[in-house]
Amino acid sequence: MNPVSAKAGPGKVAGSSALESHGSVRPLAAEDLERVAALFLMKFRHPRRQRDRAIARTADYMRELYLDGDESKALVQIDPQGRLGGFMGVLKARYELNGRALNAAIIGPFMTDSSIDHGWAGPQLLRSLHQGEFDLYLTDSANRTSLAFARPMKYQLLPVHCLEWTCIFRPGAMAAAMLRRKWPGLPRLALDPCARAFDALSKKRFGPPVQPSSSQRIHREPIDAAQFAKWLPTLASDYALRPSWKDGELPRLLALAAEKQADGPLRFGGIYDQTGRMLGCYAFYGQTGGIANLLQIQSSGSHWGAALDALIATARDLGCVGITGQTQSRFMSQLFGYKNVFFHYAGGTMVRSGVAEVTEAVRSGDIFIGGVMGDRWTRLSSDDFGRA
Repeated sequence: MNPVSAKAGPGKVAGSSALESHGSVRPLAAEDLERVAALFLMKFRHPRRQRDRAIARTADYMRELYLDGDESKALVQIDPQGRLGGFMGVLKARYELNGRALNAAIIGPFMTDSSIDHGWAGPQLLRSLHQGEFDLYLTDSANRTSLAFARPMKYQLLPVHCLEWTCIFRPGAMAAAMLRRKWPGLPRLALDPCARAFDALSKKRFGPPVQPSSSQRIHREPIDAAQFAKWLPTLASDYALRPSWKDGELPRLLALAAEKQADGPLRFGGIYDQTGRMLGCYAFYGQTGGIANLLQIQSSGSHWGAALDALIATARDLGCVGITGQTQSRFMSQLFGYKNVFFHYAGGTMVRSGVAEVTEAVRSGDIFIGGVMGDRWTRLSSDDFGRA
């Protein structure tokens, strides 16, 4: 097992004395940040952008993400020579199940320095994580390396949540946006005329869909982060295993999520019935000419279709060329009703717990996971810290 580029995959590791002789694990500290940032950029970003400015910006963001507030749960492995051998990003969260409070670890970036590590840093980090105070461990961004060794470590894979769905509005403009994201220096004059010509030819095929789930009695409205934070816990209350946010925790998380820059500003919306009762809400990143990226969607009862209709219509009205987001089992049947929707693997969603009731809730799909209860909302998932 070589977790050099793995992003998650906890489990117990045998031979603890042998592991300890090859280094030690401790919580992330401020003096580690520049070394961790440099390792992160080397593993997950373009090497030509590893300038001092990018390292400094990444370190500043990691300080805000992992060190502000409570004691850090993120871990570093230090080899016997005092060098940074590896890092595991961990965010603490709270869940509840049938009135029982649970401490959760949300696992983000997991990396080791292959130039100095000989296969010990990853197991040490995993072993240390599982000796902590957590009742469950989860990730929604595990790569394929992690998936290969997760099952023997008693992780439960949620296949539906591993997929990402994409709805295309304007295929030519969407292709151009994807190319510019990969190669920011591409000139618009070389792409936009071709994209417009293709979209004109395909307008009938990719026009606004008929929305069978929409109702005259349901309407959508823009809302702000405070309203979203107020209503999301209520709408998520029908999950047996669900987040338990204390005062101020969810607004702070949304404020951090709003710092993400790759896909445009974070926007919020809600759907209401005739009496003004909220039936669903959504949050997505989006801007005119870009690809909207769903952060969270939640609905009550049978209103998932109306919530999806409102989300997609809002992104279209904004001028987005398409929208993408993590799938959930509760709205898969509604997604199948849309044309121009495609699915692909985006990242492993896995849960591990020694609590039998948690394991059963995960097995039955009765868990709120992904979105704000994952790590894709962080800037580490997408932003380029080396750009001006």
